[in-house]
Amino acid sequence: MFAAVLLIALIGALAYYRAPVLAWTVGLAAWLASLQFAFGCPVSTIAWCVFALLALVLNIVPLRRAVFTGPVFGIFKKITPAMSQTEQEAINAGTVWWDRDLFSGKPDYQRLLAFPDAKLSAEEQAFLDGPTEQLCAMIDDWKITHELKDLPPEVWQFIKDNGFLGMIVKKKYGGLEFSNYAHAKVVTKIATRGGSAAVSVMVPNSLGPGELLQHYGTEAQKDYYLPRLAKGVEVPCFALTSPYAGSDAGSIPDYGIVCRGSYTDPRSGQRHENVLGLRVSWEKRWITLAPVATILGLAFKMYDPDHLLGDKEEIGITCALVPTEHEGVCIGRRHFPGGAVFMNGPTWGKDVFIPLEWIIGGREFAGQGWRMLVECLSVGRCISLPAMSVACGKVTTFTTGAYARIRDQFGLPIGKFEGVDEAMARIGGYTYQMEASQDLALTGLDMGEKPSVLSAVLKYHNTERMRKTINDAMDIHGGKAVVLGPRNYLARAYQSIPIGITVEGANILTRSMIIYGQGAIRCHPFVLREMKAAMANDAVEFDRAITGHINFVISNVFRSLWLGLTGARFAGAPRGGETARYYKQITRFSSAFALLSDMAMFSLGGSLKFREKLSARLGDMLSNLYIATACLKRFEREGAQKEDLAVLGWAVENALFDLQHAMDGFLANLPSRGLAWVLRKIIFPWGLTLKPASDRIGTKVARGMMEPGGMRDRLTRGMYVSPSEEDAVGVLRHALDAILATEPLEQKLRKLAREGKFKRVTARERLEEALQAGLLTQSEFEAVSRARKLKRDVIMVDDFDMALERHDAALLKRHIF
Repeated sequence: MFAAVLLIALIGALAYYRAPVLAWTVGLAAWLASLQFAFGCPVSTIAWCVFALLALVLNIVPLRRAVFTGPVFGIFKKITPAMSQTEQEAINAGTVWWDRDLFSGKPDYQRLLAFPDAKLSAEEQAFLDGPTEQLCAMIDDWKITHELKDLPPEVWQFIKDNGFLGMIVKKKYGGLEFSNYAHAKVVTKIATRGGSAAVSVMVPNSLGPGELLQHYGTEAQKDYYLPRLAKGVEVPCFALTSPYAGSDAGSIPDYGIVCRGSYTDPRSGQRHENVLGLRVSWEKRWITLAPVATILGLAFKMYDPDHLLGDKEEIGITCALVPTEHEGVCIGRRHFPGGAVFMNGPTWGKDVFIPLEWIIGGREFAGQGWRMLVECLSVGRCISLPAMSVACGKVTTFTTGAYARIRDQFGLPIGKFEGVDEAMARIGGYTYQMEASQDLALTGLDMGEKPSVLSAVLKYHNTERMRKTINDAMDIHGGKAVVLGPRNYLARAYQSIPIGITVEGANILTRSMIIYGQGAIRCHPFVLREMKAAMANDAVEFDRAITGHINFVISNVFRSLWLGLTGARFAGAPRGGETARYYKQITRFSSAFALLSDMAMFSLGGSLKFREKLSARLGDMLSNLYIATACLKRFEREGAQKEDLAVLGWAVENALFDLQHAMDGFLANLPSRGLAWVLRKIIFPWGLTLKPASDRIGTKVARGMMEPGGMRDRLTRGMYVSPSEEDAVGVLRHALDAILATEPLEQKLRKLAREGKFKRVTARERLEEALQAGLLTQSEFEAVSRARKLKRDVIMVDDFDMALERHDAALLKRHIF
């Protein structure tokens, strides 16, 4: 009996710590020897011979390849699905980073905590405090979205003159050369003031001509265009999507045929005759800044039917820069996206001749457009829309927290009703998750990484959380948020939700196809190695990869079972105290996720990529592991503040609960029911034990949002708030301070009313009566009067004339009670 227990412990330890084959051999040999000599249980010669034979096969590489991995290699090559060129380029794009640790089943938390903290340089901070603050003060979002349908000319000029369009351009070309972290924080701050301005700034700094030129442009292209882009002389747009190919950008129908032709260069006015170039036709839609662009980045499929460039007829997707003044280029019409009314529209052209020199990177980059785009997209996806989502979280946290404390019903601030505080906790918790997730990815970007998988995680989960936070904020504000007007600071963000959900890859496809579709191959420690070995017919590398993979699976079976049985109580954690249990649970579920990934690929093979619901759930597992670890990293980066434990707890516990929910859904729908039953017993031996964050934690988050303090300040840090009491958002800060300061006086007045001390009826008359009776001092009277006025300013909504055209702010000043 003891020998059996010893064997189980030995196998468990070897598997848990992922011992190499030699260690397994020595360990099992030692157990057999102890069985025979220490426990007096004779081991037969046949048993020793079988063990020796297996040990030789597994430890002698040529023998192992001949007997085991070689035949497996032959089968693997036959069953591995072929990848298209676009799939290969998408998988090869970018880098793997912290996401690889999450796939490993053993995240290295010391590595996570050692990542440098994202910080602004003195120059970047000055830009945020100076030009960005000035720009925000110039933005009147109601005027932009309702009256002008565009940024005012003076705002456009300020953006150009102060380098907002050249944040990513290197200084040697006249740009600001900001870090990715600074770029995101500038976009976030602008977006807290107005979505239209934020989109207009972020697009030239995201995926587009500027970034493509810096990475792939010829020196001549860089020297000419980058200084002009940096100073706003050129306004760029990038035309990729078409009516027939939105998310499936690889299927764009737009084309360019290699031929000879003539053209007049609109930049110089010089005529060029009989030059080698392309006759391009395109029809693009949903192109931001296209209506006002001066330079058009254009993606199309390139063909050479007359073999003017070589033997290849279908060259592939190509990107070119075309001045919009060039003959045949059509722009100038607009789409109406709603909410954030920014410049967005179509562009089209028929048989427009351009020289080969206009291809980004020159003719040697012909056909390389898809690779260029997917490599650069991983950067833009980490910054633009996630930054706007963070901005939405900050605005909803700031405004809803203040409004819920200022607005009262039934004698209580509405934020103290449990139904409201539940929704408020979601706002605060999701805001914490969104910024933590983006900040960690930005750290990777500024370290030189291009985390393509994490960029998809951010794009999907931040925009979905944006949708949830604004919905909850709308519900809490009630009628305040329903009526459009200058005082409604939520409605335009609410109307703009579909923009973030749809662009840069529709969210449904991002979740069901991209996150795990890329992650399973890129981040898994062995799958990509095995696939590359098969494509290269490299049996030696395949042998190394497959033996490591088998060990990896065995390890995760034992790790998942042990961590599930013990609730991960004995797992390691880099920190003690309140957060230790979170690290331990993440370790447990990282091992379980790695096991489920392998079992999904094993049982479904190449068909897994068509099982989008299962793939989406696997993506949710990876995403929530990332979100939880990002929140823990943020907590440490911000000094492990005790008052942030509630919002950290809400963020991590709900991420882990969502992860458990995804695993449960995956196992409930895995086609191999026997395998699903076994996996459930391994991963959830005691059932689904994780719960979402408790009501008590949620209430703490809501109360922290309603009171000035460190938690509220950190959640809303980097948001623009006007100092003016006349501003719809700015008044909230003044009103909240005034309400809190006069709350004891209001309680005193209510007590006097209950005691029958007043003869008059209205609150205003009673306040004057209290002053006259000496129950309040003059300064107290003025403080209460001011607090009530500010409270009314917060609650009031706009009204217009009968044509809904003329808004009269003066009418809001009327007081009846």
